[in-house]
Amino acid sequence: MAQSYRRDPHHDSVYKRSRDPSSDFNSDKRHRASDEAQHRPAETLSAHRQLYERNFPLYKQPVEVGFFSLDSHRDFFNDQRQLRYYVEPRQSPDFNLRDGYTNRFVKRDDGVKEKLDHMLKWILANRDKIKTRDQTSSSSSALGVDFVTWRGHLTKVLTTPYETQEGWMLAASKFRGTIYISEVETEAARANRVTRSERQEEMMYWGYKFEQYTCADDVNGTPDPGGVVNTNEAFCTVVQTRLADHKLLFSGEVDCRVRDDAVPAPGCYVELKTSAEICTPKQRSNFHRYKLLKWWAQSFLPGVPQIVAGFRDHDGIVVSIETFQTSKISHLIKNEQNCWKPTVCMNFCNDFLSFVKSVVKEDDPRLVYLLEWEPHRDVTYTVHRDSPFTFLPEWFVKDTRSHRSSQH
Repeated sequence: MAQSYRRDPHHDSVYKRSRDPSSDFNSDKRHRASDEAQHRPAETLSAHRQLYERNFPLYKQPVEVGFFSLDSHRDFFNDQRQLRYYVEPRQSPDFNLRDGYTNRFVKRDDGVKEKLDHMLKWILANRDKIKTRDQTSSSSSALGVDFVTWRGHLTKVLTTPYETQEGWMLAASKFRGTIYISEVETEAARANRVTRSERQEEMMYWGYKFEQYTCADDVNGTPDPGGVVNTNEAFCTVVQTRLADHKLLFSGEVDCRVRDDAVPAPGCYVELKTSAEICTPKQRSNFHRYKLLKWWAQSFLPGVPQIVAGFRDHDGIVVSIETFQTSKISHLIKNEQNCWKPTVCMNFCNDFLSFVKSVVKEDDPRLVYLLEWEPHRDVTYTVHRDSPFTFLPEWFVKDTRSHRSSQH
């Protein structure tokens, strides 16, 4: 793997100070190499896609170890109360996705950054459900996993070799042997969020409205498109898996499940999407290249087998429905010239996690390793102690430590 750890010639140094002038980083710690040169971790990680065209790495079938719900106020519940059931629509459904936007819509405040908090609440309530039986890769962590994060953060990592528009920042802290990874909003993402047009805001609503047309609250129920769309509400699965030598525990929001109770999770889950209708070969090519990449990555990671897409016209009317099997998406794109490859995505993610392990050495919840990536650049990192980037809350650290001492 060493061949893909390349220094970026455009960077004079990876030891950049934060660009946030309001933050006091006098206590920032610069990375110091080990005394022994051979133990020195790589300082950058290349995202050049050609480096990752190797055999597909081992990725174990994800196992659901739990779930949780967030209610209309974003309060956490260690149960399935927000789980909904998929109701298959007819082929030409004529759903009006604009309906209710002005008068039946409660929008979540996306300026509030929840970090890993909901996932951490689940961990505190469900330590005994985390599987530590897999002995094939040694993990010295008390939790028995190498990484804890959100599915969405891993999706960004997977798609990095093909991303040309949006960079990312991920904060990593090691605590009791496990590395926790949380996202930090980039300045560009913040600017995009606060300057979104009314049309963009409404189009974001359309995806949630499509869910309302295709989901029922109980197994024998019917959808209620006349109700309120509240984007605070969520049902999240928690899965465990292993990518090569990396044991992962992550959570992701799930739109709904099939009605057949005999299908176990996560194989019962369905991802719902909307997209502009495809009228030309160029539009289909772009759909394959860009949209299907993100859809595939998002569903492949937690083992969600199918994606149901509503294709809509310019006015937000759903004109057709198409179902994509996650496992067959790579076959759909095979005839596209220079298209994305699942093996590149997974190998990059594997090498990224190895890179993070090589960098994040000190076990301290107050110490944050900030990993940054911009398109056409390498992944770099800086180290910050007691900074605004610290994301593991005191209640989690305290409870985890007291749980440990009570076991001895």
